Amino acid sequence: MSVSKLSILKKISPVALAVSSTLASGYAVASELNQTPDTRDEMEVIVVTSDFRGTELEKMPSSITVIDQQQIEDEGAQHFEDILNSIANFNWSGGSSRPKYFQIRGVGEQEEYQGAPNSSVGYIIDDIDMSGLGMISSMYDLQQVEVLRGPQGTRYGANALAGLIYLKSNDPTDVFEHGAEVSVGDDALTTFSGFSSGPLTDSGKLLYRVSLQQHKQNGYQDNLYLGRDDTNARDEFTGRAKLRWYATDDLEIDLTLLHADFDNGYDAWTLDNNGFDTLTDAPGVDKQRTSGSSLKFTYTGADAFDLVSLTSYASSQTHHNYDGDWANPDYWAGLDCGGEPCQYDYTWDKRGERNTVSQEFRLSSTEAGRIFAGSTDWLLGVYGMNLDENNEVTSFYNGWADEHVISDFNARNYAVFGQIDSDLGNGYSFSTGLRVEEREAQYDEDRLVDGEMKSSSFNPDETMWGGHIALSKTLSNTQETYIRIARGYKAGGFNMALPEQLADKTEYDSETLYNYEIGLKSIWLDGDINTNFSVFYMDRQDQQVAASQQAVEDSQRFYLYTENAGSSSNYGAELDGTWYATDNLKLYASLGWLETEYGDYSYQDKYGGTVDLSGRELAHSPKFTYSAGATYRTDSGWFANLTTSGKSEFYYSDSNESTSEAYTIFNARMGYETELWSAYLWGRNLFDEKYGTRGFYFGNEPDQDWADKQYIRYGDPRQLGLTFSIKFI
Repeated sequence: MSVSKLSILKKISPVALAVSSTLASGYAVASELNQTPDTRDEMEVIVVTSDFRGTELEKMPSSITVIDQQQIEDEGAQHFEDILNSIANFNWSGGSSRPKYFQIRGVGEQEEYQGAPNSSVGYIIDDIDMSGLGMISSMYDLQQVEVLRGPQGTRYGANALAGLIYLKSNDPTDVFEHGAEVSVGDDALTTFSGFSSGPLTDSGKLLYRVSLQQHKQNGYQDNLYLGRDDTNARDEFTGRAKLRWYATDDLEIDLTLLHADFDNGYDAWTLDNNGFDTLTDAPGVDKQRTSGSSLKFTYTGADAFDLVSLTSYASSQTHHNYDGDWANPDYWAGLDCGGEPCQYDYTWDKRGERNTVSQEFRLSSTEAGRIFAGSTDWLLGVYGMNLDENNEVTSFYNGWADEHVISDFNARNYAVFGQIDSDLGNGYSFSTGLRVEEREAQYDEDRLVDGEMKSSSFNPDETMWGGHIALSKTLSNTQETYIRIARGYKAGGFNMALPEQLADKTEYDSETLYNYEIGLKSIWLDGDINTNFSVFYMDRQDQQVAASQQAVEDSQRFYLYTENAGSSSNYGAELDGTWYATDNLKLYASLGWLETEYGDYSYQDKYGGTVDLSGRELAHSPKFTYSAGATYRTDSGWFANLTTSGKSEFYYSDSNESTSEAYTIFNARMGYETELWSAYLWGRNLFDEKYGTRGFYFGNEPDQDWADKQYIRYGDPRQLGLTFSIKFI
């Protein structure tokens, strides 16, 4: 970016600028900045592609983080896991080999063991819905990552109560460009990546883009019992292909194909909480194979409106397995259990298949089709989705079948939606949207009970609605403020095969979330600095809570269920910004502040006692999330990037008082770049910080009379590596 610099810029610290941008009065600043020229034509414009119309980020009346391709490449991110800590008020639950369950502003799932998916955080890859299956998220050849906070009731409906994650890969180009990249590192890391893009016909009407990546590493664990260092390995392939056909002057057709095969191990838990030396005799797996596609028709031949048809399909096979005793027969036999050698062996296995098909049609006004004297754009649409998921869960305790469940789940969603966006004059803009959604579900289950398979079924249906109202005000050509009210919803459901003492937990109600938000989006110092600031309050009604009980009569049996916790409230703020300090130095940072609190909620523990969580913070909801980064490029080609990110402590679960510790990690990347090739040396978690990503509190040691204890799964330790990339133009 080439924009003028003010000499005073060098005398002001980034911290002071961030504080001033947060605290300054919008109108006071506007009066001063109105005297400066409009520099937006000189700046790179970031477009939020997950919006209906593809709107500029600074014009979106909502709290959104966009991480563009340049930042992804500067930080050397290989997977979404590598960048998620740079997103304010965002967290994830590390109960799988890769992040799969996310929390935005304290709202989201921590796990999903039983089937019948019902996500709070939407997860979309190139218009393919992968909500609840988030682990297949390679960052290679990605255009940008978008994280929309708060309910997206108008655009995405039931799967976006808390917000949305949208991954957008690069589109085909009308000129040929190709590239390849190789990374090697400790932990036996090897990553091979490549892409190719260009026209398929001389006319330039048919374009293509293909990108491939194969990533492998051992997974940081040493299995001391088996003498292996690859029981937690990652073996991940991702392939994307895109075709863009300009069929006529008025019709554009986009086809996206996705295939991902993640064949990962899962051996991440230890009895002594050392984190990286396991003792299991039957290491687990965490596999996901997904094939998906999206087909988009965009017709612009009508005078008053454009027509978009969007079809998507995804088929995923999953396999999650773990050694639940976290040790081996020899280990347990060497311990005393009531005067006898201990005998303990437990394994858990879940195999599933999910198929999703969706269809959306929408009409959106053109300039000629605007209503109310040309002041208002409109949009109307219909949506349908069918989801089928089959699961088989088995577990064995000391050689006996402890659990066997075969389930079939089908959900059908139908929605109509609309939105209008009006220019009210004098710098005011108004937006409102509404979505009405019907959900029909059918769940059939065969479960092992007292040595016999017993059948049960459930078929709820309900009608839900959500939407938003937003008012924006342009204070100047560099300041935009907004106020937004949004209503989101999440379907209710059911818990199957619960014991008699939990019989009243069979059904739970739908959840509703109202989000109230005020924001300020600003450009400072002739475009050298941009900041986005928002304050929010979330009112959750009939909050759904994932609860569990460990049975007293059977130490390895857990009853997992969902129930409603009445109302709860979350509030806080987000601030992120970028400062082009010089032509060679870019600084960026984010800060999230979050306060969460249960309303009236209590539950019974396994001994029948009452645990009152009223007023307690929600799980996986750290009060502070923060990140900062700096990228420096010399005119001669040398490059360096340094980032840091962290979180304050948070509760691991809604079912106990187990908490994480606060942590901060540092990453660095440096190297040399030319127009055709680049080479980098990089390090992640440079100071080898030991930080928890998931925790459980229960009894898992028979020699200790199954006494409850905290067990922690840790994030990746320090890793160093080299990357070489080349481009062909």
